[in-house]
Amino acid sequence: MIDGYSFGRIVVNGKTYTNDIKIFNNIIKPDWWRKEGHKLYLEDMRDVLAEKPKIIIIGCGHDGVMKVMPEVHEYCQKNKIELIELWTTEAVKKFNELAGPGVIGLFHLTC
Repeated sequence: MIDGYSFGRIVVNGKTYTNDIKIFNNIIKPDWWRKEGHKLYLEDMRDVLAEKPKIIIIGCGHDGVMKVMPEVHEYCQKNKIELIELWTTEAVKKFNELAGPGVIGLFHLTC
């Protein structure tokens, strides 16, 4: 569960992270970097796609600046993965609501 989020800071299970993170299968991958900082491509999430998720929740930033590229939408549609894109504050709430097997969270913490 995510305990809290504010611009540039997320707390998960009592631990604070100040860089973007991925959460899947009870694993937290901190310091998540993308090919282009404010764009999300398939190659930026290959590790989580290998887990065969049912739902991917993307926190697109405090102000929603990060954009999900069309190739991600196409892949998810083709593979019957529900893709939920929200500003990070709302994405955190949605992740906590849906958390469980097959649910992955990708969180951009700034912008």
